Amino acid sequence: MDTSIKKVVVIGPECTGKSELSQFLANRYNTEWVPEYARGYLDNLVRPYQQHDLTTIAHGQLRLEDKSMLHANDVLICDTNLYVIKIWSEFKYGNCDPEILRLIAERRYDLYLLTYIDIPWEADPLREHPDKRQQLYDIYLKEMQGQNVPFIEISGDRVQRQTAAVNAVNKLLNNNGGVK
Repeated sequence: MDTSIKKVVVIGPECTGKSELSQFLANRYNTEWVPEYARGYLDNLVRPYQQHDLTTIAHGQLRLEDKSMLHANDVLICDTNLYVIKIWSEFKYGNCDPEILRLIAERRYDLYLLTYIDIPWEADPLREHPDKRQQLYDIYLKEMQGQNVPFIEISGDRVQRQTAAVNAVNKLLNNNGGVK
């Protein structure tokens, strides 16, 4: 793996513009973006998902990330990472598989963009909690604050979100360091 490539993760609760922002950033920096593995996995599942599926999803997410890293230019944009799976597992099931926690500890990222809930909810069969977005956002924020990872909060309309994200990524790439 090319360790000179910076990894930026877009995380946050359901329906907060993560995929749209990830695609925008990948286009802006002419690089690869890692889609959310869970969406394809769950779309093809012929039964309700269970907690053990989250570990399978975690491994699939990392495979997509590793594959995308091979073709990235300077920065890789990740539409989610294992923190999203950890938070969801703890929220829905009250705990997280130690395997997921181990995988989180093995991966390093250069910047997290935490998306706020100030965009309208859009119904989707895979989204479960339109009424708990603030609660989930608070969990994400606490998780980021409790880690030694650089992050910024992304909020506002589309242009404000894109501008904040580009400024943070530019700072990361220009300073060869992080933002906190």
